[in-house]
Amino acid sequence: MKILIKLIILSFFVLTVSTNANEVYFNQGKELFEKQNYEDSKLLFQRSIVFNPKHSKSYLYLAKIYKIEENENEEKKNLNTTLLLEPDNEEATYLLIEIELNRSNFSKVKELRDNLKSICSVLCNKLSLINERLDDIEAKNKS
Repeated sequence: MKILIKLIILSFFVLTVSTNANEVYFNQGKELFEKQNYEDSKLLFQRSIVFNPKHSKSYLYLAKIYKIEENENEEKKNLNTTLLLEPDNEEATYLLIEIELNRSNFSKVKELRDNLKSICSVLCNKLSLINERLDDIEAKNKS
C-alpha cells in the first residue's frame, strides 16, 4: 500500500512539473517571439510541445514563425495541428485561408471561410477581405 501511495504522489509531482514547464517554455517563447527573436522562441515552443503535445497555442506560434521564415509546408502543418486540437481557433483558420488563397484552392478556402463565419468573434472583419480576394481570383480565371 505504501508503494502505491508513493507512486501516486510521484505521478502527481511529475504531472505538476510537466504542466509548469510547458507554461514556462510557452511564456518565454511568446516573450521572445514578441521581441522578434524567432529562432530562440521556436526552440521554446518546441520544448513546450514536448511537455504537452496538445498545447495548441505552441503550434500556432510555430506556424507564425514558419510564415516569417517562408516555410509554407511547416506553417500549414502547424496550423492544421492547431485546428485539430482547437477547431474553433479563428487565427489559425484565417492563416490557413491565406495559404489556400495563395494556392488558388478555392474549395478549401470556401470551406474554411464558412467555418470562420460560424466561429468568428474577433476576425469577422476579415470575411469581407476573403470574399473580395476570392471574387478577384475567380474573375481573373474567367477572363
